[in-house]
Formats: sequence, C-alpha cells, structure tokens
Amino acid sequence: MKLHELQVTPGSRKSKTRRGRGDGSGLGGTAGRGEKGQRSRTGAAIRHHFEGGQTPSFRRIPKRGFSNGVKLIYNVANIQDIDEVFEAGSVIDAAALRGKGLIGKSEAPLKILGNGEISKSFTFKAEKYSATAKAKIEAAGGTAEVIESK
Repeated sequence: MKLHELQVTPGSRKSKTRRGRGDGSGLGGTAGRGEKGQRSRTGAAIRHHFEGGQTPSFRRIPKRGFSNGVKLIYNVANIQDIDEVFEAGSVIDAAALRGKGLIGKSEAPLKILGNGEISKSFTFKAEKYSATAKAKIEAAGGTAEVIESK
C-alpha cells in the first residue's frame, strides 16, 4: 500500500449540519430553534441560574451570620494529650505534634491549652499558651518558649 492509494472509509466522515439553509435541508426556516421565544432570537444568552424571572434561589434563601476574615484560627493541643504521647524531656513543637497526629495538617499557629494534668518535663515551642497551660508546664519543670508565627 502506498500513500496515494489511501482512501477514507465510506461513512467515517460526516459533514456538519448547516442550519437555516432552506426547507430542503430539514433545518430550514427556524433552524431548529422552535417558533418564538427568547432562545429563538439571535444573541440570546441566558444565565445558567436564571429561573424565568422568578426570584432566584440565592436571593430567596435567608442570609445569616457573619464571616470574619481577620480572625486568627489556631491549631490547639491539650497538655493532657501531650503528656500521654510524648516521653519526658521531649521538644514539643508543631511538627512533633503533627507527626503524632495531635494536630491537623493546617499551617495555622499553634496554641497549647491547659486541659488536664502534666507529670513530665517538656520543652514547648508554640506561638501561644493559655495561662493555665503555662502555669502547669512551669510547675512540672518544663519550659514554654514563645516563637514568632510565620
């Protein structure tokens, strides 16, 4: 077989439908758009959420609450959970807590909370501490270092 002998298989190529080219084409007259109405006219573009003039659903649903875009959200960890998981003398920071699954993957700043009791001495490195957490850490012989948030 040579290049000049190649032929298109009959029926594999279909020509596009030419609309509005007379009644003999089958799509003459209204060109498949129907008789009247907005979509039969040229340039008709209807928004995807348009409901025919009825008040749209996003305007009918009541809006409630307030979303504060400035509020800082912290990753929080309790000293009770840390005391159970880590060995005495460990350095506790966001990476260590993330490794043990005590905080999520979020890159939010870390805050240590004072829920529960602590029996071991740790070195904490976090952006923020609650007053009870700081008191309990220092009472157990540990240190609570404040680091700058990223």
